[in-house]
Amino acid sequence: MTASRDVRILLIGGTGVFGSRLATGLRKMPGLTVVAAGRGPANDVRLDRAAPDLATRIAAQTPDIVIDAAGPFQTYGADPYAVARAAIDAGAHYLDLSDDAAFTAGIATLDPAARAAGVAAISGVSSVPALSSAAVEALRADLTDIHLIESVILPGNRAPRGLSVMRAILAQAGRPVTIWRAGRPQDVAGWGDLRRIRLPGLGPRWTSVIGAPDLALFPDRYGARTVTFRAGLEMSLLHLGLWALSLPVRTGLIRSLEPAARPMRRVADLFEPFGTDRGGMRVRVIGRGPKGAVRRDWTLLAEAGDGPHIPALPGRIMVAKLLAGQVAPGARACLGEFTLAEARDKSADLALTFATDEASITPVFARALGPAHAELPPSVRDLHDVLHRRRWSGTASVERGTGLVARLICAIMRFPPAAGRVPVTVDKHRHGDTENWTRDFGGRRFRSHLRADTRPGCVTERFGALTFRIRLTPTAEGLAYPVEAGRLGPIPIPRALLPRSDTLEAAEGQAATFDVALSMPFVGPLVRYRGRIASVG
Repeated sequence: MTASRDVRILLIGGTGVFGSRLATGLRKMPGLTVVAAGRGPANDVRLDRAAPDLATRIAAQTPDIVIDAAGPFQTYGADPYAVARAAIDAGAHYLDLSDDAAFTAGIATLDPAARAAGVAAISGVSSVPALSSAAVEALRADLTDIHLIESVILPGNRAPRGLSVMRAILAQAGRPVTIWRAGRPQDVAGWGDLRRIRLPGLGPRWTSVIGAPDLALFPDRYGARTVTFRAGLEMSLLHLGLWALSLPVRTGLIRSLEPAARPMRRVADLFEPFGTDRGGMRVRVIGRGPKGAVRRDWTLLAEAGDGPHIPALPGRIMVAKLLAGQVAPGARACLGEFTLAEARDKSADLALTFATDEASITPVFARALGPAHAELPPSVRDLHDVLHRRRWSGTASVERGTGLVARLICAIMRFPPAAGRVPVTVDKHRHGDTENWTRDFGGRRFRSHLRADTRPGCVTERFGALTFRIRLTPTAEGLAYPVEAGRLGPIPIPRALLPRSDTLEAAEGQAATFDVALSMPFVGPLVRYRGRIASVG
């Protein structure tokens, strides 16, 4: 960049909710001329990205940096990188505030052209993935096995509602969103999977799964077993209302809520006087390192209405780095391009509070077994290393009791039918102090919930109304599971009527074997399943 004149920045969408904040921040930096461009009359330059002479119009502005803050990037159509290509052809660096996974990941197709022109074309210079990846880079230090990366964004209700953001959210509500769960892609309903999350200083708020570049980029970048992204509205009425409105999309009655963006924005604006102007963001990393299993959180709290500056903050940072010659040429997503320290330095003029927190995690079986857990064979120990979600798969054989009562009990418990060889998967999900296990034998699923018992060496396992106390017993081969006590609801089951569990887990190389035989007094054998499983996520 030349030092003979101010660096000229062409900011497309510079009068929008986030673009205007970015313009404000950039104009505080010396040596910059910021030109706001867009279709509205408030812009310095009238520019329509759909115009056939877009490249000519951009080149005519002789920009050093082109920033696209317009969006929604999900709707950029058959030529989504027209602005980026025009910037590269003009010899200008390119940045955008994309929050769309496909768009941000796809910018890499322009890498050869950007390198040849000696410029950088960086996508996702926003809250995600730019700021979220900066947090992950800090939080993952010394972790060798990452079980979860979760980003959450919670704007205040009084934050301005840009039409592009409304369209982006409504386009996903009820539609399938692909997340990375236990080592594999899985579709969930956008704005579904309701969960309340409490951030320090904000209190509990509803959140839902929504699409973001993190979901497409983080699994490979960080080797995480699970990657999720959630967002929430401050007012429960608005959040749950949007969830309810997404149900017709989820059931296929309508294709999308996006056409209703303008009227829904007007309805949402009626609630602007309520709630607060306080919002926040959290990035959570759960993993295992030299000090054991840990959960690490980075949180950002925005007050005094400064929440809308957060998506614009990475743009300020990246422009400063471009000016300093600290950004390598090429086209790529904005992953780890700056540090949290740089984010803090560039936000000194904003009412933002940053914090980090760490807590140790002890899996259910490690808590129950204590020091004996470390003596288990490695593959058996790994079978119970559940810090968030894990998945194992393999094959099994199943035998069933033949008596009428045995068949009835097996049907109620949803035990698998008899089979000589059947594919099996075991999914385990840690929620608080409980592990939820789902066993799938060729499509027949049954679930149970396990947690450490108050008695050392024991866990409790609940199947519906039935709860059993199981003594974990290390053996020369691995781990045995005899049943010690049980109850039906609050009613204790007499010892004479307790089921018998002859269960053994053992090691077989990197895999684990299991042999589970259940029987009942006066009934006889119920079910026996034996097999081999290995970790797949």
